Amino acid sequence: MSNLNGRILVTGGAGFIGSALVWALNRRGVTNIIISDILGQDEKWKNLVPLKYADYVEAGTFRERLASQPNAFGKFSAIFHLGACSATTEKNASYLADNNFAYTKELAAWSLAHQARFIYASSAATYGDGAQGMDDKSANLAALRPLNMYGYSKHLFDLYAQREGILNSIVGVKYFNVYGPNEDHKADMRSLVNKAYQQILETGKVRLFKSYKPEFKDGEQMRDFLYVKDAVEMTIHFAETATTSGGLYNLGSGEANTWLTLSRAIFAALGREPQIEFIEMPEILRGKYQYFTKADIAKLRETGYAKPLTPLSEAVRDYVQGYMMPGKKLGD
Repeated sequence: MSNLNGRILVTGGAGFIGSALVWALNRRGVTNIIISDILGQDEKWKNLVPLKYADYVEAGTFRERLASQPNAFGKFSAIFHLGACSATTEKNASYLADNNFAYTKELAAWSLAHQARFIYASSAATYGDGAQGMDDKSANLAALRPLNMYGYSKHLFDLYAQREGILNSIVGVKYFNVYGPNEDHKADMRSLVNKAYQQILETGKVRLFKSYKPEFKDGEQMRDFLYVKDAVEMTIHFAETATTSGGLYNLGSGEANTWLTLSRAIFAALGREPQIEFIEMPEILRGKYQYFTKADIAKLRETGYAKPLTPLSEAVRDYVQGYMMPGKKLGD
């Protein structure tokens, strides 16, 4: 039974993955959607323009009203809680603890009390340097050591949900390196594809961080890069079909690719020869840098998700040629 038949709440719905998720819902004919976000002063409002939804509520207003009037917004059949401060360089730990942890606790409790399917964004950042593995089947969450406060704020809720015995009644999705349309507003948190495209237009070359570990040559640090169109299909799956599945799930491509491979795909999409320069990594990042990430998505597959993933070169070409070159958003 699908949980997409009633009203849907998408927090962070103007953001990168959130707006892509609303776009994917629209493609299914779903428009009875309430979007909550903090529009602020950046350009993410532009992500909303092509989308179809019933109402928009600022996140602060939504949170306050939900706390004072639990029935203020009526019923939801599914809640996609993607709203969070996702800056891995954010230094205000109090803000992260409130925005990413406390608010998630409140919304999860409301969802469970009102029989709404609750799907929230955890993060691959909870795995830290990967020394404890990146296993979404492991129950030993306390062994994980996130490298930054953003990852820790996500980890706090995972631990809380497990401790309170609600983790199997909700779904936490651990996004790996997601890239694609609608991320323009993310400034320094944009994907390399987005940054590299701009660098190539301006200078003709891409700048990559040098490696500071001898086992990885410059540019051969590896990441699991996931196209946002695949990411939202995986996320929606948990509301659409897998009604009994709960817990934490890795959402990635299941492959580790180097920054060099990704960069060459961008040049190929632009029809140019690769020109790559290696630069020093800022000191602030060196101790918090992940050299290797790869999602094991077997647990996701076991829930019945059978869709193929978009190959890296094909996804990069779609993003560069279909969205960045013409300046389009999802839904345009």
